[in-house]
Amino acid sequence: MSTPHAALIELRDLPLRTDIGTYGPDDTRPEVHLLDLSLGLAVQHVLIAHDGMAHVFDYDPLIQEIERLAADGHYETQERLITRIAIACAAHPAVQHMQIRLTKSPVRAGSGSLGVSLSLDEIATEALRADPTLSAAC
Repeated sequence: MSTPHAALIELRDLPLRTDIGTYGPDDTRPEVHLLDLSLGLAVQHVLIAHDGMAHVFDYDPLIQEIERLAADGHYETQERLITRIAIACAAHPAVQHMQIRLTKSPVRAGSGSLGVSLSLDEIATEALRADPTLSAAC
């Protein structure tokens, strides 16, 4: 049975320096890829009695890892980068569930945006941690 979560770390509109897709000379190339990320944590990582980094989830190393993964080389698909981001998030035991969205813009003729999303509940996050095929591919 899933436990309700009241603690979230939310990151919105983080531009990633990445190279995704294969485009012809007349195709619209995205100018930006934006990451939205929500991480569900145990309440004790947010509801703290004393101020200090020792009492909270330090998200800075995770953001640095995500930026490294984004710049790691060429990706054919947004889905592959999202998979690698999910694996990086699941590597942190404090993360209980996650939602990831990667949006590119423009899509056509200098306008529009297109996003790919992934949502993993507690069970799926634990399964990702336990899947050696995905973790080894990261």
